[in-house]
Amino acid sequence: MNTVVYTAPVVKMEQLKDIFIELTAKNCNIRCRECYIKFPYTKNIKDFIKIDVIKKMLTELQEEEIRCIYLTGAEPMTHPDFNSILRLCLKKSNVCIMTNASFINEKKARFLKNVEREGFNRIFFKLSFAHYDEMKNDAVRSRGAYRQNIYALKCLDKYEFINILSVANYYKEPHSLIVEQFTEKLESWGIENAIIQVSEWVNDTMPEDRMDTDTPTDCKTSRTLTANGVFSCPFLANDYRGRCGSDFSDYSDTVRLETNFCATCIRNKDKMFSVDIDWE
Repeated sequence: MNTVVYTAPVVKMEQLKDIFIELTAKNCNIRCRECYIKFPYTKNIKDFIKIDVIKKMLTELQEEEIRCIYLTGAEPMTHPDFNSILRLCLKKSNVCIMTNASFINEKKARFLKNVEREGFNRIFFKLSFAHYDEMKNDAVRSRGAYRQNIYALKCLDKYEFINILSVANYYKEPHSLIVEQFTEKLESWGIENAIIQVSEWVNDTMPEDRMDTDTPTDCKTSRTLTANGVFSCPFLANDYRGRCGSDFSDYSDTVRLETNFCATCIRNKDKMFSVDIDWE
């Protein structure tokens, strides 16, 4: 009898450039149909990370030159101390808010611009789309999500925030077509400050011989802080397979690519969460 032993590839972090902070793992005001987070449908869990945990992280990383801190969730803007956390993080680096856009209106955009002006670092926003067509988009996400994003983009663009359109290519269309269509949409909406990021969501396994460890994955340049410790990436937040340590005073700089999410990142040939842009 032949026995095949599969050993998952191991990648080592090259440099800590980005930090993801999961402000809440399960608290969200919207239930998108294809979200990779498995939400309970019976109750709203208040599992917010404590602000003291974030303060401790910032102290531990005070000597590190962090390029950007990403505030993630579920929905990060549901956190009761969101504004305080945002201000704390802005003292350290640029901040990207990864949101479903439901909390953004003109008043909120104006407030966030005033917060940004308190210091020297910048605030960016990352909004999720599934398609450039409203019906196809809302079929994957939730009813009204498309128009909600457009309204938020217009409010944020008015105050000259840079917005990142994170497009999950559920319909398997050519990336060039998606970029072309969204570029036309942005022009018709009057949006000037936007970046389009397209990713493939193929949550399946991959043979070992196709695991290309040279792919620029997020786990090579970032770590994720949650209420339960430090993890390799937002996909594996609170998953024991992605745990790297309890805090940033002593965490692992290696990751074993053994999950379906790792296969998805490898297939994309690019980072799924962070964005390489001019942060200055």
